[in-house]
Amino acid sequence: MIAVLVRHGTAGERATWEGDDHLRPLDARGRRQANALPGALADLQMTRILTSPYVRCVQTVEPLSAAIGIEIEATPALAEGAARTDVLALLATTGGGTVLCTHGDVCHELVGRRRTPKGSVWVLEAGARGVTAVRHIPAPR
Repeated sequence: MIAVLVRHGTAGERATWEGDDHLRPLDARGRRQANALPGALADLQMTRILTSPYVRCVQTVEPLSAAIGIEIEATPALAEGAARTDVLALLATTGGGTVLCTHGDVCHELVGRRRTPKGSVWVLEAGARGVTAVRHIPAPR
């Protein structure tokens, strides 16, 4: 089954944000990254959009949701700190064509790469043997 993993767009610096980090929004660059997402994924058949409930993740997939007419579903299974096993269990229930928007630590756990730039996308093959990154789509500038 094919799934799409999205790391949320840039959202400024955590250290300079005053308030609950769950509410930290995308910055101007992050909004540009979010707006580029529908074009970057235009060749894929998407059937579902799941996201971490953090504001920056929801905002990252809003343009995609509007472009393809699929409602966003927030789930704590994609929140920062989510365990790989929980994300894999979620993936097993979704079927193909699911977009997952999450955080750097979760992306690292799924694709096994130390550096997962904000706004990056990985097309994944998910199956009984785990997850394999099939294609990487770099984050737009």
